[in-house]
Parts: sequence; C-alpha cells; structure tokens
Amino acid sequence: MTTNDKDVTYDEDIKHTSSEDEKVTNERSPEEKAYLKRLNWFVLPFAGMTIFLNFCDKSALSVGPVLGLNRELGLTGSQFSWLGSLFYLGHLVYQLPNQIILQRVPHARYLGTLLVIWGLVMLLTALVKNFSQLAAMRFLLGLFEAAAMPTLYLITSILYRRSEQTLVFGFITLSNGIGAAVGSAIAYGIAHMGHPLGITNWRWNHYIFGALTIVLGFLVFFFMVDTPKNKKLKLTPEQERIAEDRMHDNAVTQTKKFKWAQIVEAVTEIRYYLLVVAAFAISMQNGGMLVYSTTFTMALGFSPLDSMLLQIPSGFASSFGVLAAMLIAKKTRSLLHTGTGLLCVGIIGLVLLCAIPEGEVKLLGFYLSWAGTGAYSLLLTYVGNNVKGYTKKIFYNGCIVAAYTLGNFAGPLMMVEHEAPRYLSGVGGYLAGFGVAAISYQIVRFQALVTNKKRIADGATEDVDLTLDLTDKEDKNFLYRLI
Repeated sequence: MTTNDKDVTYDEDIKHTSSEDEKVTNERSPEEKAYLKRLNWFVLPFAGMTIFLNFCDKSALSVGPVLGLNRELGLTGSQFSWLGSLFYLGHLVYQLPNQIILQRVPHARYLGTLLVIWGLVMLLTALVKNFSQLAAMRFLLGLFEAAAMPTLYLITSILYRRSEQTLVFGFITLSNGIGAAVGSAIAYGIAHMGHPLGITNWRWNHYIFGALTIVLGFLVFFFMVDTPKNKKLKLTPEQERIAEDRMHDNAVTQTKKFKWAQIVEAVTEIRYYLLVVAAFAISMQNGGMLVYSTTFTMALGFSPLDSMLLQIPSGFASSFGVLAAMLIAKKTRSLLHTGTGLLCVGIIGLVLLCAIPEGEVKLLGFYLSWAGTGAYSLLLTYVGNNVKGYTKKIFYNGCIVAAYTLGNFAGPLMMVEHEAPRYLSGVGGYLAGFGVAAISYQIVRFQALVTNKKRIADGATEDVDLTLDLTDKEDKNFLYRLI
C-alpha cells in the first residue's frame, strides 16, 4: 500500500483493510467456500459445545442453593463466596504452565484430554461430604477448565482469516450465554426430579454434566481439526493452496520454539497493560453476577425455582450482547468503538442496580449489565487480529485469560452478604470497572491508529513473511485492524 492509498483506510482516518477484507469475503472462490464449510463442521460444533459445557460445569455452583447444596453441606454465605472464587484460583494457577504446553502439543488432543479430566472432577464433586472436599473439587475444576478458552482462541486464530475472526470469536463467547440459558433450563428440570435413588438434585446436576463433558472430550480428541491442512479435511490440491493463502492472511506462524524475546516485547507495551486491565475490569461483573445470579434474584423477592428460571433470560441477555457486538462491529467496522458502546450499556444497567433500592424493575439493570460480555468478546477479537508472533500471541491470550480469571475471582468476594439485595460494594465496583475498560479501549485504539498512519506513510505493503515469525512490532508491513 502506498501513500496514495490513504483514502482506503479504516474509520474516518485509516480504513485500509475494510474494502480489501470485504472483497475477499464477498469473492471467495467455490473451492474456498467448500474449504470453509468443511472447516466449520470440524471446528465450530466442538468449540461451541466445549464452551457450553465449560459454562454449565463451572456454574453448577450458582444453581446449587436451589438444588439443596447449601442445606445439605451446611454452607455459610462466606463459604459460598469462597467456593466461587476458588474455581478461578485454580484457573489462575494453570495459566503459566498452559502457555508453555500450548506451544508443544497438538491442540485438539490436548483440549480433549482436559475435557475428560474435568468431567471426572465433576463426577467426583457429586461425592463430596463437606465444605473442604467441595472446595478442593472447585479448585481442581478451575485448574483443568483453565486451558479451554486460550486453546480455542489459538486454534481459531490459526484457522480463520482475520476478517472472519470477529464472528468466530463471537460465536465462541456466545456459547457462554447459551450455556447459561440452556443450563438453567436443565437445572430447573433437575430440580423436579425428586431425588431418584436417594441422591439429592445438586449431585445429579454434577453427574449429568460430568458425563456429558467426558463424552465430548473423546469426540474432541479424535475428531476436532486444529491445523489448516489437517488430514481430516481431505483437501484437494487447490484447497491446500487456499489453506496456505489463509495462513498468510491471518499472519500466524506455528512453531514449537518458545521465544522469550517476544514475551519481553509484550510486557514493555502499554497496550498489553491496558488490555489486561480491561479484561480484569470487565470480568469482575461476570464473576460476581454468575456466582450470585440465583441468590441475587432470590434477594429481589422471587422464589427459588422462579429465580432459577430467571437465569434463562439472563443467559439470553449475555448472548444478545455478544450477537450485538458481532453485528455492530461488522456494520460499523470498529471493534473498540463498538466495545466501548456495549460497556456504556452495561454501565446503565449497573447504575439502575445501584440507584433502585428494591423491586422487580432491578431485573432490567441485571440483564443490561451483561452487555459487558459482548465487549469482552471484541477484546479477544482485537488480540486475535492484532498480536503477531506465535509466542507473543500465546502469551497475550494467556495473560488476558489470567486477568479474566482474577476478575472472576474478585467479583464474588465483592458481593457482601449483609448488603443484599442491592450489594452496593460489588455493583459499584463493577460499575467502576466498566468505566476503566471503556477508557482503556479508546487508548489502545488511538495508539494503533497512530502506528498505522506512520507505517502507511513509510510505505507499508501488508506483505507478511510467515517464515520469519516476526511480531507486530518487528514487522513494519503489518497494519493493525481496528474494524
């Protein structure tokens, strides 16, 4: 791209990739369409089901009080908060080992193995007798679930064009909301089982989802595709050439060599800290509202079973936030502006929760607060599109998930029991977090905009040499995507 091409840059300043990406999307050859269709069948169902069960398994705690968990084990309010946070402590502990392992193992088989292990943990959780045993199981569940998101984001960033990743990452995050809605409906059904075989309903919840997770683990291990030229795809020579071209487009070079220099580069970037802070700030609301979702709605005056049913629209609200993020970002061609807008919607919801003392109208604020999920999905898309260098990309993804984990760990602890039903400390903290995240998004966008302008002026061509595994900072031809 020469300096004469500056009028085809993104947004009002530089929209260099928008017309080119739209052309690629709209003018795919029949062979590429066939390749993409086949790829989707071998990736998206497994990715969606993994995140669906990931959510259902970790949120089994939130419906536990309705299914008799607290009563049977004699849990106090503070113990319940710790059970929510211990899951994310396990999540956090595994992030560093996961970054090293991801660069050395086949991703689909690794993910399938972890699914089987955490499914077994779910089954064992159904056998616990006291708080200490349940706490240990929650920690182990978080430990083995920790790699799911980073692994899936890495697989999809390898397999899909940058122009496709907004929808793909959105679909993965959308599966969280579907898990919340469908999982709550299943839990509602379990609540009416009547303790068959003398087993309490909360234990049945763990047995059922644990078994489903193990089955999915074997399917992922043997059938999921994790490389562009995987033998399962049975590519024609023309489709192999297309796969090579797509690898060139998404600028990801797979290598087993762990490059410490790329990590050093990452931690010297202001962008890294802004994105990590944004991930932490957004996820506080997710952690607090997820663990306390049923308890929160019960505190508003709803019956236990009605509170469980009200989690279904909560899940759909989260899904709608992600869907809105995908569609608006695609229409406006602005990832971070769209993310900021969704955070503002979430802020409105949290303000309603703070301002309204009590009553069913607080549910509106509760549902609006889930708009942050869509903003988080766009953050992940931004990282997938704009962090180059294999070790650096893995490191960024791992740190974003670690920040997400810390936020989810802190979120439930901010919900102080004696403040029910307003929980002002927690909700006020989530409100501040959304504001910090919105500011971070805009600073990151401005930095990328300035860098792109400079590179375009210097004659950047977007001609990426995959064999070199350069980072986005080292490769002066690399242009950041803000759309």
